[in-house]
Amino acid sequence: MNKVFGDAASALDGLLFDGMTIMSGGFGLCGIPEKLILALRESGVKDITVISNNCGVDDFGLGILLQTKQIKKMVSSYVGENGEFERQFLSGELELEFNPQGTLAERIRAGGAGIPAFFTKTGYGTLVAEGKETREFNGEMFVMESGLVADLSIVKAWKGDRSGNLIYRKTARNFNPMMATAGKVCIAEVEELVEVGDLEADQIHTPAIYVNRMIHGKDYEKRIERRTVQPKA
Repeated sequence: MNKVFGDAASALDGLLFDGMTIMSGGFGLCGIPEKLILALRESGVKDITVISNNCGVDDFGLGILLQTKQIKKMVSSYVGENGEFERQFLSGELELEFNPQGTLAERIRAGGAGIPAFFTKTGYGTLVAEGKETREFNGEMFVMESGLVADLSIVKAWKGDRSGNLIYRKTARNFNPMMATAGKVCIAEVEELVEVGDLEADQIHTPAIYVNRMIHGKDYEKRIERRTVQPKA
């Protein structure tokens, strides 16, 4: 089966519907599926729930889907760099489900592993635990969190072969690998596309069995979310 599609729009063809849930990989603006996000904007799909650590910035990453009002709900852990996100949330236009960052990562990992729920100490006694089951284990209190799955996962890898084996670089490994396992369909965009057998087996982070479709992206912007430089002496 050929998993490689000519562009992001064709890779998304037949998968999108209003009201769907999409997982989008990356951390900040690092390792985000830039081309697939752009294609989502052009598709016009609306009322989507997006599961992602953050929502990009106003004019880049998932932020461009906020500008077009295509996102109905965000499931995130950090949204502090996006003014439009703040405006829509405070005005009641955007739903938000906040998660501690480690809890979000584990909810995604659990969903990909077929685990419906788990218990964690994080958030007990705070607003995070409101309305959730709590239980005592070994004299300590825990909060039950549910696993997360999505209709579609879009991820970004540094390198991939034509069968769908993926390798990520550094910070891009924070959410992409577990999201690749937790979507009913996973589309990966890669910077370098190689032939089957060219990747060292021990270096593969996401096995091909999790990847349904791929694109070979080019001309990535790779913006820096908040540039900090040391002043000259």
